[in-house]
Amino acid sequence: MRAAISAIAEKGVAAVRMSDIAARAGMSTGHILYHFGKKDRLLLEVLAWSEADLGTRFQQAAEEAASPAEKLALFVRFYLPGHPGDERYALWTQVLARRHDDADRQLLTALSEAWEERLESILLEGQALGQFAEVDPSAFVIRAVAMLNGLSGDVMFGRPRWQHASAHTFALTALERELRPTGQA
Repeated sequence: MRAAISAIAEKGVAAVRMSDIAARAGMSTGHILYHFGKKDRLLLEVLAWSEADLGTRFQQAAEEAASPAEKLALFVRFYLPGHPGDERYALWTQVLARRHDDADRQLLTALSEAWEERLESILLEGQALGQFAEVDPSAFVIRAVAMLNGLSGDVMFGRPRWQHASAHTFALTALERELRPTGQA
């Protein structure tokens, strides 16, 4: 899986061949084809693997966080790409650009919803502790994810506006502003 994501990020979905992935993985092309059948299936499986790995790493970090505010900061850090060309985000953008059948769309929706559920859990924990404002969880998650997805595109594209400012700080500040309980400066 690591070999596949690296080859895809370097060459792009259209240019990468199963033989490129096989060579990086130290396997035969036939072995790769046996397990995945076709490139579209491989891309989805690599994306699912990548998201599971990232989700596990996020969960481990969140369990060590001292507060919902710290978990929110971690969420933003794990959600946004780290730099232009971030391999995980490159894979997302390339997979989303392809045509998908219903099963593929269900998988992609489940991957997205896992992040939305993590964010909603952080929000609800913060609200229960009185640390976050009583905003509608569903509406907040929609707004937050839409903003983060937009910023992700900017980061991946390498927009100059983020050369001297942090997209992570910008996003976290916007979310914290919305979640600040009434009466707190």
